Amino acid sequence: MKNIKAIIFDAYGTLFDVNSAAERCKGKIGDKWENFANYWRTTQLEYTWLRSLMKRHKDFWQITEDSLEKSMKIFKIDVSMKNELLDLYKILQTYPEVSEILKNLKYKNYKLAILSNGTPSLLKELVESNNLNELFDDIFSIEEVGIYKPDSKVYDIPIKKYSIKKDEVVYLSANTWDVSGGGNYGYNSIWVNRNNNFFDKLDYSAKNEIKSLNGLLDIIK
Repeated sequence: MKNIKAIIFDAYGTLFDVNSAAERCKGKIGDKWENFANYWRTTQLEYTWLRSLMKRHKDFWQITEDSLEKSMKIFKIDVSMKNELLDLYKILQTYPEVSEILKNLKYKNYKLAILSNGTPSLLKELVESNNLNELFDDIFSIEEVGIYKPDSKVYDIPIKKYSIKKDEVVYLSANTWDVSGGGNYGYNSIWVNRNNNFFDKLDYSAKNEIKSLNGLLDIIK
């Protein structure tokens, strides 16, 4: 890819492991921890889309809590664990390669940013708890526009801030609906397919698919 001025990352599932909160509690939750974590994540995303359609906005932290409460009921998890799981969600772990790849990109003088559904304070805590705060030029939250991805207003945020063209952005996400959202908007969207998933049919085909962020270095060189 040529003439790239900014590399923008989705946060949850792309940089930060959304299952790591439940995994840290698997001793208490038991063998169902992974199914529970996946259900929590799916419900969380469904709530963002439904609230956007209904124009009944709640911030991402409130949605995370609401979706957790439902998931705990479905999987019959002791309600006393709620605060522990929420606290762990604030400090989700990154995937193993994230820090080194970001340092490499920073050295190459790319403008680096996060574009996420998360609240500004939640994203700040995630970045700081993983010692990434010196690597990002900006952390963009959908709270600036009050609607969730994949609304085009969200993908507009960095374009307006940097005064650049859509095709000067590389956008990475592990969520195929988000890859499609960014791609249909005009970004060079890259799918980070960490779990060998299938791509959704949303009128966009990712030109590049990588298994981890390591693959990015071969695409933008």
